[in-house]
Amino acid sequence: MKHGKKYVEALKSYDKLTQYDRDEAITLVKKLATAKFDETIEAHIRTGCDGRHADQQIRGAVVLPHGTGKQVRVLVFAKAAKADEAQAAGAEFVGAEELVPKIQGGWLDFDVVVATPDMMGVVGRLGRILGPKGLMPNPKAGTVTMDVTKAVNDIKAGKIEYRLDKTNIIHVPIGKASFTEEQLADNFQTLMDAIIKAKPSAVKGQFLKSVTIAPTMGPGVKVNPMKLS
Repeated sequence: MKHGKKYVEALKSYDKLTQYDRDEAITLVKKLATAKFDETIEAHIRTGCDGRHADQQIRGAVVLPHGTGKQVRVLVFAKAAKADEAQAAGAEFVGAEELVPKIQGGWLDFDVVVATPDMMGVVGRLGRILGPKGLMPNPKAGTVTMDVTKAVNDIKAGKIEYRLDKTNIIHVPIGKASFTEEQLADNFQTLMDAIIKAKPSAVKGQFLKSVTIAPTMGPGVKVNPMKLS
């Protein structure tokens, strides 16, 4: 992969093979965010899980104490009183069966989907569209629930979902480059505590193989995984 001049220069400013303490890594990654926009800071966690086995899957959600710095657009599938509740909570889009053809037609102007349990039969028709994009509501992530007010409030407050990808890595945002080091550290530690707590009992050996934090346009900084648990 060919990188730009800024990226190459950034690589010269630190040792990319060193595993830094959490706070050192966050200080570095803020300096590496040199784009003209407010870059997202992401965490990439490689685990010792084998996602091919059901008992080694990791999926959950956590509310970051300082949010993600991103305006999140919420779509709620609900009817009657629950639809009114979702609107009152601040969901951008609320509906039921009438949303299915719209989404099938290519409309995807939302970031998170919440559904009441009775609407999952309807949402299930959109599995092929929402599933690959990570938008399918899931009880483990708290997005299939009757308490739509709490679901919407948590998402707006900075709730993020974490899950293994096909290569057994978890990719999640932990804030923006404009956040203070303390805010990023709080968010990062909250995420790591949740992931460590979610470790499947079937996983043997080292659980956290590698942990890297990186800005959207810059290189990654390795964090010492042994000092996170």
